[in-house]
Amino acid sequence: MTAWAIAAGDFTPLGGMDRANHALARYLAGSGRDVHLVAHRVWQDLASMPNVTVHHAARPLGSRLLGGPLLARTAASTATRLPAGSRLLSNGGNTRWTAPTWIHYLHAAYEPHSVDVRARIVATAGRRGYLAHEADAIARARTVICNSRRTAADVSRAYTVGEQAIRVVYYGTDPQQFGAISGDERRAARASLGLDADRPVALFVGALGDRRKGFDVLFEAWRTLCADAAWDVDLAVAGGGAEAGEWARRADAQGLERRIRFLEFRDDIPRVLAGADAMVHPVRYEAYGLGVHEALCRGLPAIVSSCAGVAERLPAALAPLMLTDPESPAELVERLRLWRGDINGWRERANIFGAELRRRTWDDMAAEIARIVEHS
Repeated sequence: MTAWAIAAGDFTPLGGMDRANHALARYLAGSGRDVHLVAHRVWQDLASMPNVTVHHAARPLGSRLLGGPLLARTAASTATRLPAGSRLLSNGGNTRWTAPTWIHYLHAAYEPHSVDVRARIVATAGRRGYLAHEADAIARARTVICNSRRTAADVSRAYTVGEQAIRVVYYGTDPQQFGAISGDERRAARASLGLDADRPVALFVGALGDRRKGFDVLFEAWRTLCADAAWDVDLAVAGGGAEAGEWARRADAQGLERRIRFLEFRDDIPRVLAGADAMVHPVRYEAYGLGVHEALCRGLPAIVSSCAGVAERLPAALAPLMLTDPESPAELVERLRLWRGDINGWRERANIFGAELRRRTWDDMAAEIARIVEHS
């Protein structure tokens, strides 16, 4: 069968683009293809498959900025040693291959902002290079695979790519991990996470390294809500990053330490979702939003910015919870009150849509990408 090489930073099951790349590689290897992975990190379940070869690229100091050129160099060397007719697939601008590229996040669509000085310096230093490499990769690509229509529109606008070169392929899911939540599972999850078994829980999942995920807006909305003695919802926050400690200190200073529980980075997201009643995702930019997708698969209603790629998939029944202005704490307060006013009704609507989302698996996504790349 056709040999493949995929270049990506990480192939892990921990979420986002890493999870999607892991799923594609497992599908290809499981179907009998020889698969070459150019990466900084590959999960052991994948690396141990007999027809998978890992071409490791160093990531000095854990820095994406320092590791990027080494990944591109390793990718170039790997491509020269593959059999004729092998298929190549990069992620964004991480190679100089003349081959299809898979866009999980478009640098041209969003400029990160952080109040953390070190994070801001790193982002500023890297952005020019990321944009140049992204533009070069897209110019070289015969096919640009995008994870949403929103991302496809951004690619077309930023790089004047014709519609005939763009393919939209939505992520899949693991229906065993992200099934509907039972009452017993919810109680067990809350006990293990230290959440109150008798109070509603809203959940934020995302890195706290910059302001893209909108936690600053959520924090302001939560301060407003908690000033009302009738507001009985607690907030759980799953995510690490440069600003995580500062947000915890602010919560303590504002007297919110009993109303916001910081769970730090988690690798057990199915269980974290099981302990919640709703997902809150007021992002400023999100090419897709796998965390929201997985929450919906579990039957959690999502309060998500309409600009997120995943929002384009929401049915009319869940649309009233969408945010039109991710910068507005007041609008977020309104949406949270709307959800709380009919918590069981929103859960029922989300369960209906979650069952529909679960029908598309990671293998379905991977098979679609394989067809596109092998016929491009």
